[in-house]
Amino acid sequence: MWPLSSSFCHIPLLFLLHSQLLLSSSHIDETRNFNRSSSPVSALFVFGDSTVDPGNNNYIETIAKSNFPPYGQDFPNQLPTGRFTNGRLVTDFMASYAGIKDFIPPYLDPTLTLEDLMTGVSFASATTGFDPLTAQIFGVISMEKQLKYFKEYKSRMEVHIGKERTKTLISKAVFLISAGTNDFIVNYNTIPIRRQTYTVSTYQHLLLQLGQQFLQGLLGMGARKVAFVGLPPMGCVPAVITMNSDHALTHRACIESLSSVARDYNRLLRNKLTAMRIPGAKIIYVEIFKPLDDLIKKPQQFGFDEVNCGCCGSGTIELSVLCNSLSVVCSDDSKYVFWDSVHPTEAAYYNIFLELRPIVDLFMKA
Repeated sequence: MWPLSSSFCHIPLLFLLHSQLLLSSSHIDETRNFNRSSSPVSALFVFGDSTVDPGNNNYIETIAKSNFPPYGQDFPNQLPTGRFTNGRLVTDFMASYAGIKDFIPPYLDPTLTLEDLMTGVSFASATTGFDPLTAQIFGVISMEKQLKYFKEYKSRMEVHIGKERTKTLISKAVFLISAGTNDFIVNYNTIPIRRQTYTVSTYQHLLLQLGQQFLQGLLGMGARKVAFVGLPPMGCVPAVITMNSDHALTHRACIESLSSVARDYNRLLRNKLTAMRIPGAKIIYVEIFKPLDDLIKKPQQFGFDEVNCGCCGSGTIELSVLCNSLSVVCSDDSKYVFWDSVHPTEAAYYNIFLELRPIVDLFMKA
């Protein structure tokens, strides 16, 4: 383990017993826009967990929500959309940069227009994972259900714009998949069910198999441009440090064993994606570990001061309902890598987007 920032975060001992752990700026205006009419990318479709969920959980019965203050305090009109951060997500920056639209909306939003649907939506659901059991823990949308929603979406588009236009729209769209973290920190490392059957290694391979099945499902429905995101340095998530360190009160450091699991998983995922040969398809592995790891290890280089606590509350255990309108928030969230005890701030997401921009450029090439 390596030490994090020297600043100390106060940890209310009562929170250490709370089971809610399971819930998983002007500089931003620099995002470049393109003329969508001339862009080879028609839309952005997003699948996964809270890192890319813009509010689908608002429309289902689950405690895993964030559609209340102080979430969204830096979003336009200070709107708590259901994004688990203070502002925008990486996928919002990607869509804006590609000239598609400024924000990726949740598919379950009943007010979406045909234009909203045609330019892309997110099917993601906070606290889900590739393992079906992970989604069951908080009753959220499983990856299998997200795939069914996309099938439903495709049928809706065929009715509205015809089969050929729908086929073209899907073939020109970028599909982004970001899941897997909750399978480890919410499921495997917290609940004993999977540990009784799988070793870490065999569980990694199970998730890879499920991820590949999901990818094949998208390809079977016409997807041809796919970005598959790896895992972040899980051991550096503030809530994970709090619950897995014997010295979280006095010395907050990354749990290297958990980050190592993510590193190994990413290597296997990269190899599996590289080995896939799908005629006419472009499948890209997206490295998320290093960009976030760099922000945490070299915060001053990126303009951050705090890396081991979130901005909301004590920053060590609060997320979802524990980060609420009664919570004290930091005075400058742009100096924090994490917004709550699990999710990055808009400023951190923007820096991650800058590292991923070459991938967007790659998809932008006709």
